[in-house]
Amino acid sequence: MENSSSITRKPPYPVSTQQYSVGHHMVTTAFELPGFRITRNLGVVRGITVRSRSVFGTIGASLQTLVGGNISIFTQLCEHARYEAFEIMIQHASEIGANAIIGARYDANEVMGGVTEVLAYGTAVVVEPLDTSDYRNT
Repeated sequence: MENSSSITRKPPYPVSTQQYSVGHHMVTTAFELPGFRITRNLGVVRGITVRSRSVFGTIGASLQTLVGGNISIFTQLCEHARYEAFEIMIQHASEIGANAIIGARYDANEVMGGVTEVLAYGTAVVVEPLDTSDYRNT
């Protein structure tokens, strides 16, 4: 039997060589990026993570519900899950040659009791500045 550490990890589908890198500032919920022209639409990209609460986190959150207010343990869990899904979406877009993502959204679903899927998705695009002479001067 082959050692699992010697297995080469491959993406589930072929991707083009990385041409660009998507910066966080190049992701928007809008369908256009002010100051840029979309030159290519590369399609939908997504990042998905599945998270569960630990027993200790659940107990801590239960105690916080007695007091009321923000349940910080769950807030941190949700924030971390959204961050991870967002980063995977950016990685996916970069792998297929995008330098921006438009129409970014989040979705979350409960897979089973205490297990939640968080999905970040958007449209990967290649953009270029509208006027390259003014691009760095504004």
